[in-house]
Amino acid sequence: MQESPKYWKGIEELENSPEFVKNALTEFADFLPVKESHGTSDATVAPRRDFLKLMGFGIAAATLASCETPIKKAIPYLNKPEEVDPGIANFYASTFFNGQDYNSVLVKTREGRPIKLEGNPESPITRGGLSARAQASVLSLYDGARLQHFAKKGAKIDKDQLDQEVRNALASAGRVAIVSHTIISPSTKKVIAEFAGRFAGTEHVMYDVNSASALLRANGGVLPAYDFSKADVIVSFGADFLGTWLSPVEFARQYVTNRKVSSEKRSMSRHYQFESNMSLTGSNADVRVPLKPSEMGEAVLAVYNTVVGGGSASSYTDKRLQKAATELAKAGSRGMVVSGSNDPAVQALVTAINQKLASAGVDVANPSLIRQGDDAKMSSLLKAISAGQVGAVIFYNANPVFDHPMGADLAAALKAGKVRTTISLNDRLDETGELCTYAAPDHHFLESWNDYEPKRGYLSLAQPVITPLFATRQAQDSLLTWAGNPTTYYNYLRTQWKGVLGGDFNKAWDKAVHDGVAMGSAAPAAPAPAAAALDVNAAISAIKSAQKPSGIELMVYEKVGVGSGADANNPWLQELPDPVTKATWGNYVTVPRAYAKDQKWEQGDVVKVTANGKSVELPVLIQPGQAAGTIGIALGYGRTKAGKVANDLGQNVLPLLAMRNDAISYVASVTLAATGTQEPIAQTQTHHTIMDRKPVVQEATLAQYIKDPKEVTEYETISTPDGPQKPNKVSLWQDYEYKNHHWGMAIDLNSCIGCGSCVVGCQAENNVAVVGKQEVINRREMHWMRIDRYYSSDAHKSDFETKGKLDTYAAMEDPSENPSVIFQPMMCQHCNHAPCETVCPVLATTHSSEGLNQMTYNRCVGTRYCANNCPYKVRRFNWFSYYTNEKFETVNGHMFTDLGRMVLNPDVTVRARGVMEKCSLCVQRIQLGKLEAKKQKRRPQDGDIVSACAQSCPTQAIVFGDMRDPESRISKLLRREDGERAFHVLDAINVQPNITYLTKIRNTETSEFNA
Repeated sequence: MQESPKYWKGIEELENSPEFVKNALTEFADFLPVKESHGTSDATVAPRRDFLKLMGFGIAAATLASCETPIKKAIPYLNKPEEVDPGIANFYASTFFNGQDYNSVLVKTREGRPIKLEGNPESPITRGGLSARAQASVLSLYDGARLQHFAKKGAKIDKDQLDQEVRNALASAGRVAIVSHTIISPSTKKVIAEFAGRFAGTEHVMYDVNSASALLRANGGVLPAYDFSKADVIVSFGADFLGTWLSPVEFARQYVTNRKVSSEKRSMSRHYQFESNMSLTGSNADVRVPLKPSEMGEAVLAVYNTVVGGGSASSYTDKRLQKAATELAKAGSRGMVVSGSNDPAVQALVTAINQKLASAGVDVANPSLIRQGDDAKMSSLLKAISAGQVGAVIFYNANPVFDHPMGADLAAALKAGKVRTTISLNDRLDETGELCTYAAPDHHFLESWNDYEPKRGYLSLAQPVITPLFATRQAQDSLLTWAGNPTTYYNYLRTQWKGVLGGDFNKAWDKAVHDGVAMGSAAPAAPAPAAAALDVNAAISAIKSAQKPSGIELMVYEKVGVGSGADANNPWLQELPDPVTKATWGNYVTVPRAYAKDQKWEQGDVVKVTANGKSVELPVLIQPGQAAGTIGIALGYGRTKAGKVANDLGQNVLPLLAMRNDAISYVASVTLAATGTQEPIAQTQTHHTIMDRKPVVQEATLAQYIKDPKEVTEYETISTPDGPQKPNKVSLWQDYEYKNHHWGMAIDLNSCIGCGSCVVGCQAENNVAVVGKQEVINRREMHWMRIDRYYSSDAHKSDFETKGKLDTYAAMEDPSENPSVIFQPMMCQHCNHAPCETVCPVLATTHSSEGLNQMTYNRCVGTRYCANNCPYKVRRFNWFSYYTNEKFETVNGHMFTDLGRMVLNPDVTVRARGVMEKCSLCVQRIQLGKLEAKKQKRRPQDGDIVSACAQSCPTQAIVFGDMRDPESRISKLLRREDGERAFHVLDAINVQPNITYLTKIRNTETSEFNA
């Protein structure tokens, strides 16, 4: 059998740093007294040796305290809404679009308050998947930093007075500009057009923080709609299409269609990734090649020469690139090239390659509409503002002072009064809004009506699921009011949709609102776009004449969680570990390990990065796979007016960038200098190391799988007098007999891309607390579910025999310069022989008759014996009362106010201080499904009960169900994969988990694992 590479998890483990060794050895040592501030008094955690002394008093005190139950008054409905039943959830279809990410969603409400978003399976675009940002957006509804009234120069103003003053100001403004991110709402665009008809000098300029302006220009002004399910060979040049590029939820589902394998389907697409920073997409590629941004154009040119021919000779040579180009040419229409570059020359060549291939996965006739920003128009407008040539500017949910490279120039112009009338429709007084005269804050999308067209012919609706929490007004209603149109936007929207739905409109409208999606277009029919008039020769000339940087090259990228920074005040996103770096709470400088060694930099050393006369100071994060001669910094940080969660967290890197060829260049030549200071990075990865404990993750090649599916997974055996046996055949335990249900989960490592949507979905469903940067550094994060990221080393099993044990382990600490990566979701394994259950002195953790490892919170006394005995390290200890301790009010503030607590799921207990908590396989969902089936006098059917993580997953990597039901998806999957790809983590210790993993298969050759 092919030897799979050995994996390691983080730099601390890799270099065996003193801090790592100390924390690893003292993870479960007697804890020191920890003072927890509660106003004027301090509570001290006693050492374990004093526990029994305190036990008697503790029980007595708890008994007395229970007699002092606070009195709470419940106010009944005067007239109860017909559709609301207390204790029963309602779901409403809606749409999430924040100017970047599109998701069709179902909104779960309890007693009229939204508490959770789930994917809408009716959507042909996102097909029930959901991104981490969409999951977390429900928390933003209850953000107290939102502007709660109309304002003039920051002071509260009457709405009617503001409207009158704005109308008067606009009437005499002359040139009026509306600045927004991409708008995909046809009805909103008609509102803006009507507004422009009322004020003749109006122009609407859209821009995108992560711009696709060059891609639009290369395709005749439209954005191609991509379908990765139609590609057998995918070549990506820096396009993180599984993480942040264009429409990752849509693309992830398409991509995995050709990545799932089985005994009946032993074929996969081939994915090549050429990039500077280690991205989520690069981590999932079959073959990943690091290269500098300055080499990107020449690399694309090399592919162009092979596929199309006739181009100038490329200076970039690499055997893997040549192989990718050859396979593309052979694949023809089943090949696809994508690029994340915002260089018009690079995108022109990519378009030419796809046209030559006649790629089935690239559609310009029915284009995507989710990126429409024009860098050249935005740059021109900002220059005109600085020159005093614009009379009025309306910022519609756009914050260019913060999120545009020319933001400093705009801020200076606004402060200097270069624009007479400035209006912000943003939801808060952000960096741009605070410089505006008037503020008419927009509703949250969950308080609004709207429509969306993410792709030509595919429509979706958004409906309000809660009465507006603050004295805000939907932005479209503000524009209609100022334009003199007395109709409400809801009526305006319905009028626009009469041309879409036709027939019995009221009936069709009700169905569209119920489903959340519809086919058709609410925009005027557009002529079919002509083939892009490409000047390939000019593009090649531009690539050849491009000035090569002499120093270190900076590549600015977008994080999967925080993104552009618009939602930076959301603590769920801030504490979501980055899929690759596993870092939280801030940005940093990713540098190659070899360069860090040359500079004698340690992780956390702060360096000064300078470009274009601007500088930022950030800590170093050593990143395997980072291209030599490059560094990476994430945008979206450095907010100053977002709210107390995000303010002053990290640095804004966008001012270091500049425009190039009328497009934002996300690349810069920089200089770096050590500052002599340190700033710890809050990483989660090496808190739970499982180095060389097999089998944890398993991997094989497609060639091996085709040859013999039963040889791709390594199974442990136990020596017995009767010969080698499976671990579950040798046991001191009396096995459980499950007579009714046996709940379990299967996770396909081929389908899991590591996006983190399941982590936030679990957090929202189960009221998981946020702990903040310092507590993450202290190894006290509370996520019930984590996604472990493993890097490979070049060490192999045979090295133990040839090099010896010590030398082999030493080799494991020498990582590949370009490691392969595996993601593995890890939660409580719900073991049938659970080690935690045998050591709990108070029976707080027990085994259910349906296979669940249960936690009784009010019985737990916090000994942490169970966590010590858990081989998977998935138990979380409540060191503090995160919802009452003022220490956590900044990061976990939503649990401190009546407003914020509205997001909590009433079906799940908010855990007290001093108890263990962990994954419950969403037992509340299991119970609800069983009760609903009981009311219908039947057993639960497969699909009735879905855990939050499985429901969130955009690639359907997680399958949850009843293993006692022979017709359930999980039962069929486990029967099919038994003895092939199905394995349990740490199977040899015979704890018999109810979570099964499927071995990852890569479509790569052995020599390419770490080429």
